[in-house]
Amino acid sequence: MSVPGDLRTVEEQLADVLAAVRPLDAVRMPAADALGATLREPVRAAVDIPVFDNSAMDGFAVRHADVAGARPDAPVALRVVADLPAGSADDPPLRPGEAARIMTGAPVPADADAIVPFEATVGGLADSLTTVTVREAPNGVGAHIRRAGDDLRAGDVVLAPGVRLDAFQVAAVAAAGVADVVVARRPRVAVISTGSELVAAGAPLRRGQIPESNGILLAGLVADAGGEVVARLSVDDEGGALRDALAGLTGGAPERRPDMVVFSGGVSAGAFEVVRIELAGTMTFSRVAMQPGKPQGFGVLPDGTLLFGLPGNPVSAAVSFEVFVRPALLRMQGRARVQRPVLRVPAAVGWRTPPGRRQYLPAVVDDALTVRPATAGGSGSHLAGGLGRAHALAIVPAETEAVAPGDLVDVVLLEGWGA
Repeated sequence: MSVPGDLRTVEEQLADVLAAVRPLDAVRMPAADALGATLREPVRAAVDIPVFDNSAMDGFAVRHADVAGARPDAPVALRVVADLPAGSADDPPLRPGEAARIMTGAPVPADADAIVPFEATVGGLADSLTTVTVREAPNGVGAHIRRAGDDLRAGDVVLAPGVRLDAFQVAAVAAAGVADVVVARRPRVAVISTGSELVAAGAPLRRGQIPESNGILLAGLVADAGGEVVARLSVDDEGGALRDALAGLTGGAPERRPDMVVFSGGVSAGAFEVVRIELAGTMTFSRVAMQPGKPQGFGVLPDGTLLFGLPGNPVSAAVSFEVFVRPALLRMQGRARVQRPVLRVPAAVGWRTPPGRRQYLPAVVDDALTVRPATAGGSGSHLAGGLGRAHALAIVPAETEAVAPGDLVDVVLLEGWGA
């Protein structure tokens, strides 16, 4: 089934978005403060990892030749001449028949070429300060020794540009002896929800009003994508409030202006579509062959600020952000990869798909690695409650008329799966 001629493909819309993205400035900062940022320059190790030969076990540093024949029925006794805790700078000489008690992470004496764990001795830790009796020979020269530079050598690339600095990456930078990193500054993003029906969550509702949730949704997604939310506003459909909000956001000092403004609502074909009416000529409004999220708006201000107009229904807004806004935010930061990895898993149940449009279905992937809709209502754009259960999007091609149990389905996992 082909895409109807009056609709754009997802790829066409995304290509226009990414073509308009400009890379953000790079800044240098302490690695400890860069969690969530994207590297713009490679990180090279300042020291070897490990920094020095060290013990991988609590036990005894020995000359392998002294204990090569040790076995339970023929143990070997050695004189203990030193005690080496982690952090010790000592390098005691070891003559034949001598050993040093050593703890995990302590530097291995230059005269030692193997470690005997406590478990391979008769007395273990107890009474081991004067003599140790070895009953199991270590497995060759170098046994239980972590050699300097086994992981990385000074000068090696620890992390390449385009990598997001999460906890593992920041720890690797620190282990390599590097204090500062060069990263993209965080994109400044303003989020504007439109609709005269919107009121703050928890406020009393009169007929026709609904709690405003898109602002919270989109601000959270911006933060997850490495952005900084500089404003979160809600405006009515009269037009003046939107014009004033946009002028206030984009008219300040350059270092405070948003790099991106994300609107939700007001982009469809109705009579009160405030974003479409007020920003006609500044933004292009398209119909994209996807469900949910068919109406999309996109534009660029003269100063380079990106404008995204997303549908107002919460599921539509969430899917549209994932498909178009998130890749733009990652490209701004110089991320090496702007799309999430795609898995292919079997469907646990069957569901209907929209004719001629690619379906992005909020979904649940269970422990058996099968996928099902997050709600019984499928991909309806109004099913905001189902977003709380979804941790994945099932992506079904436009030419697929229905998904049957057992069919293989493309899935992208969102944050929170398995948590």
